[in-house]
Amino acid sequence: MTPPASRAVRPRGPADELPDTRPIALTGTPGSGKTAVARKLPRPWRPTEVGALARRAGVGRRRGRATEVDLPALRRWIARHPSPPGTVLVGHLAHLLPVSGVIVLRCHPVILERRLRRAHRGSARDRRANYVAEAIDLVAREASERGLPIWQVDTSRSTVAGVARSVERLLRTRPGPTRRAVDWLSDSHVTAHLLDRPR
Repeated sequence: MTPPASRAVRPRGPADELPDTRPIALTGTPGSGKTAVARKLPRPWRPTEVGALARRAGVGRRRGRATEVDLPALRRWIARHPSPPGTVLVGHLAHLLPVSGVIVLRCHPVILERRLRRAHRGSARDRRANYVAEAIDLVAREASERGLPIWQVDTSRSTVAGVARSVERLLRTRPGPTRRAVDWLSDSHVTAHLLDRPR
């Protein structure tokens, strides 16, 4: 009787590691278009608003139109409840959660402030804070500090459908990250606003 052929066992290496199944964050300063773009994403992507997820997990409560989120508690909840494949966490806090990469929607600060004012979102002080956050690249910097891959998409003069196509392409192809693709501080109008000089 012929003994069974022996089979070589190859050591496991990086190529054999399980793929990263954490969701992708779709984030950006309030007014950059996250919710509208998320609604346009086709299947198999599953946009999930951070506020809605926090309320479902019992770690978020409504404050007017917004949701106050207990971030540490939500991080722990997500760790215990893995997201389905194709999940995209949507919201200006999404990049602070357990994600595998971050798509940051950017909008020129002047246009961003105009959008927020027309939508009657927040007070003048809130809109000023959002202007500054966008101008100094706050969201992308926070994500960068966590060592996450970052992709930036400028929504300033694009349609929602056009931005959604760009986001879907990034979700599908995961190209090399673009950390400093957008720089508003090179615009003298933005820096003048930040310094409160007359323009």
